[in-house]
Amino acid sequence: MPAVVDKEKCEGCEDCVPVCPTEAITMQDAKAVIDPELCEDCEACIDVCPTGAIEFKPKDARPA
Repeated sequence: MPAVVDKEKCEGCEDCVPVCPTEAITMQDAKAVIDPELCEDCEACIDVCPTGAIEFKPKDARPA
């Protein structure tokens, strides 16, 4: 269950990018984007996000 980013909460600080061990997080339009194929659910990004914009959601609760 990969992490997802709430685009409204993400302030584009990039704190999550360097802590991702699989480089699953990139920035697009000044917002974090997580590649679900690379995410290993380690929660490092959640721990460093100052706005709480990153969380884990079940597949059926993710936006299409």
